[in-house]
Amino acid sequence: MNYKIIVLDLDGTLTNSKKEISKPTKEALLDIQKRGYKVVLASGRPTPGILKLASELELEEYGGYILSYNGGKIIDCKTKEVMFEKSLPKEVIPELHKIAVEENVGIISYDATKVVVGNGIDEYIQYEAKLNGLEFIVVDNFPTYLDFPVNKCLMTGKHERLVKVQERLKKKYNSYLSIYFSEPYFLEIMPQNIDKAQSLLNLLSTLGISAEEMICCGDGFNDISMIEIAGLGVAMENAQDLVKEAADFITLSNDEDGILHVIKEFLD
Repeated sequence: MNYKIIVLDLDGTLTNSKKEISKPTKEALLDIQKRGYKVVLASGRPTPGILKLASELELEEYGGYILSYNGGKIIDCKTKEVMFEKSLPKEVIPELHKIAVEENVGIISYDATKVVVGNGIDEYIQYEAKLNGLEFIVVDNFPTYLDFPVNKCLMTGKHERLVKVQERLKKKYNSYLSIYFSEPYFLEIMPQNIDKAQSLLNLLSTLGISAEEMICCGDGFNDISMIEIAGLGVAMENAQDLVKEAADFITLSNDEDGILHVIKEFLD
């Protein structure tokens, strides 16, 4: 197959345990871009949490793409154009904030450069900010501050408490929002019917590239949808078992340059 585009999850896939791209993997990704392949960074992270890695890989120069918020937004790094976006309905933001306050859990979203904190700071919010390399801002009126398209909110706290919050939210919004755990301490609140696969299909349609010409690499449950639709679906050796079952090929782990191995096997 003549592949044209490679899609990379970040944490546990492209980056190693130190949250870094190894030098050999970086050099290989720069090389394939020089040869005309397109690179997409596809993550549940917010857009500003991906920009540093996109800069390292020179996606702006070569015309790569960022898929952030698990598919809630896709950006053309060269033109800065928003290729696709789906945001939370504005009317739910005040109610989500109210529920977070009542249930005594954290709630955050993101502006262009920072993590926006709506109900106090906990260790999980600090971790999220550190993971994305972002500062956080504590605001007095969370719903009023978010006067722009909001791709997701994240509630944080002890898992047992968040399970109860999830039950409450699903009773109210089950047919309206997508509400799921990405980590035991992270309850994601997203627009309905958003995942990496659907957003990638939108991008491919714009680019005139078929799914058969796409390689998708990942390690987590949120990567299964894109792995299943790709011409070549790749799971990392460190991936969850369900991810491996969905994949066509299992590469080395993220600490063993698994993405470099994929490039050597299929793009060289």
